Amino acid sequence: MQVHCAPPHLLAALLLLLAAATSPALAHNITRLLAGHPDFSTFNQYLSVTHLAAEINSRTTITVLAVSDAAMNDLLAEHPSNATLKNILSLHVLLDYFGSKKLHQLTDGFALAATLFQSTGSAPGSSGFVNITDLKGGKVGFAPEEGGSSDVGAYYVKSVEEVPYNISVIQISKVLPSAVAAAPAPEPTQVNVTDVMAAHGCKEFADALSNSSDAMKTYEDNVVGGLTVFCPLDDPFKAFRPKFNNLSTANRASFLEFFAVPIYMSMSMLRSNNGLTNTLATDGSRKFDFTVQNDGQDVTLKTKVNTVKITGTLLDEQPLAIYTLDKVLLPQELFEAAISPAPAPAPTPEKAAESPKAAVKHKSPPAPPTSGASDSPADSPDSTVADQTANASVRSCCGRFGFVAFSLLLVVLAL
Repeated sequence: MQVHCAPPHLLAALLLLLAAATSPALAHNITRLLAGHPDFSTFNQYLSVTHLAAEINSRTTITVLAVSDAAMNDLLAEHPSNATLKNILSLHVLLDYFGSKKLHQLTDGFALAATLFQSTGSAPGSSGFVNITDLKGGKVGFAPEEGGSSDVGAYYVKSVEEVPYNISVIQISKVLPSAVAAAPAPEPTQVNVTDVMAAHGCKEFADALSNSSDAMKTYEDNVVGGLTVFCPLDDPFKAFRPKFNNLSTANRASFLEFFAVPIYMSMSMLRSNNGLTNTLATDGSRKFDFTVQNDGQDVTLKTKVNTVKITGTLLDEQPLAIYTLDKVLLPQELFEAAISPAPAPAPTPEKAAESPKAAVKHKSPPAPPTSGASDSPADSPDSTVADQTANASVRSCCGRFGFVAFSLLLVVLAL
């Protein structure tokens, strides 16, 4: 068989395709991106205070119009409420990617961008959109689409951070002027989360939350800014209660905080924003996260220990959403997975006759429990070993890699 060499440019393209097929997508974190730029520390702080940081991080394509500390101080001097401040800053988050290069290459020198303020439903008409104009002399202007005004509200200053087509952070000269966004906004009515849950089939979980002062305070502190709660129904939580009672006080609080996300997420948002989600319990190396995945209209939450399904909606009124779960979701930080015995390979008749010792071969004893074993029950009925899961992921990854590489080799040989 004669083997033809592929042109170098084609080989390079195939290698790029291979890299793209095997490289994981990188999530962004606006707080960390801005942490390296002290001139925006106040802006960064209030993205967290208003819970906009979590909303920004949940988006895959976004542009943040950052303003300096001096500009933020001028805004804060007007003493806006947190609700009003959130509206103003959400107008500075564009739901599209605008890097420095794109800003200076706008089609017809103009673009109209939707913002997070528009997506909240609080912006009447088109007031939640921002006009972007490529002006003469290389300047770029930004202005809210409010009342049809063509006045430039702020100018492009510089690019701060860019992760192409994922997130762009650019500095503008001042806060965008918007009477609609700056209008006094009523603070959301404080809802008693445990009362809602207890009245609709989640009393066991609500009682556990009420008895944990640390977890309860964390929930209360986050309701106003935005909170999504997933509560296990009474029957599964009642069956789980002995394991919950076996946790330390600190781990009980973390476990309860694991069932809430510090942003408001409607059911449509859950269905469209699949992927890893941080929780109220997320803290550095203790990730306490889970994966949101939809299957048609069904939405599941998954850790490396088990998978549960959302079965109903108790409340969905911004800034608070509460959903019920069919089972208790188990964080891998607290619960080990049960060992699933591997099926013994079926010996061939010849080997079975010649090697009787194989039938009495002993397995290696299980590894001793870790120091936190008292807080890590290992008998969950639908669990899997974390190490086995990791190894399976590696095997799966390698299998996919091998398949892609083999397919590309066949393409090259066919040329």
